[in-house]
Amino acid sequence: MQKRIIGHLDMDAFFASVEESKKPYLKGRPIVVGADPEGGRGRGVVSTASYAARKYGIGSATPITRAWKLCEDAKKGGNPPCVFITGGFDKYGKVSKEVFQIVKKHVSCVEKVSVDEGYLELSFCKTFKEARLLSEKIKREIREKTKLSCSIGIGPNKLIAKIASDFKKPNGLTVVTEGTAEKFLEPLPLNAIPGIGPKALQKFSRKGMYTVRDAKSLSWEVLGKMFGKWGFSMYEKLRGIDERMFSEQAESKSIGKHHTFYEDTKDMKKVLTVLKEQARELFEAMREKGFSGFRTVVLTVRFDDFVTHSRSSTNKEVMKTQKQLEAKSAKLLLPFFEKKENPKMKKVRLIGLRIEKLK
Repeated sequence: MQKRIIGHLDMDAFFASVEESKKPYLKGRPIVVGADPEGGRGRGVVSTASYAARKYGIGSATPITRAWKLCEDAKKGGNPPCVFITGGFDKYGKVSKEVFQIVKKHVSCVEKVSVDEGYLELSFCKTFKEARLLSEKIKREIREKTKLSCSIGIGPNKLIAKIASDFKKPNGLTVVTEGTAEKFLEPLPLNAIPGIGPKALQKFSRKGMYTVRDAKSLSWEVLGKMFGKWGFSMYEKLRGIDERMFSEQAESKSIGKHHTFYEDTKDMKKVLTVLKEQARELFEAMREKGFSGFRTVVLTVRFDDFVTHSRSSTNKEVMKTQKQLEAKSAKLLLPFFEKKENPKMKKVRLIGLRIEKLK
């Protein structure tokens, strides 16, 4: 049976690196790309921080207000001030397209999962050594043509490849063979495993467990009691098991938008106005990508306490008009302004809309 060899390519601090490549005077500066900090009063989060900014404790998804404070504290300590950048997302999309055009010259099956990362089906290389050589070539070409660096992880499945790509950032290349996968994982902190977030870490820490090796001592029955239906999945991840299939061009099958309100709101009319504008933008983006319709609508609502809910609806028939999208999204939203879905009548902080199963 042919061994699976999967690569995971992850651009290094992508948005910030693009800014550095376009504006050489920013080279080495602490760059924060994301929401407008508005002098420490802004809302939203950081999209990407340069490695210089990460030394200040800033990373992806850091609240922009905290990023501002960390930058101010660093500046008071005599460190370089941060450069905050809030726009330019079309520019990042163009560079992303250029990067993956390079990749597709060498790899026919690519699953692009976001603007700056994707899985590469490398089983055609036959051996992990050949896959490493090809990956080195891809990294060189990306550097030569875009002036950007990337990190690539190679493993026997998606899980190991993704973890490996993050192992030696920036500009890393890590190969983990099938026989060494479990040993590779064992010394890693538990949050290196995708899906193990702060709440799961708290549960493990209460048992005195901080590394993958620690957690592997738990049976799947115990993990099931700790994490419910996710217990068995976690049991497999801790052992480097991942049977997910390869899905070429997954990203192109969905398009999404999100909006953080300047002030949390209970005004349904205000939220519906934003939702209508998102529907218009998504419909235009869908047409630009060459699709004529969609079957699934996904709505995300984040409340003022940061609790987030998603609801989706899938039609048997393809929806082909903006009006259909507006109606479907409004129908998904309305329950969040009723006691059943929102018993405490919390204010809305963020609204997100996504269409899937594009046709």
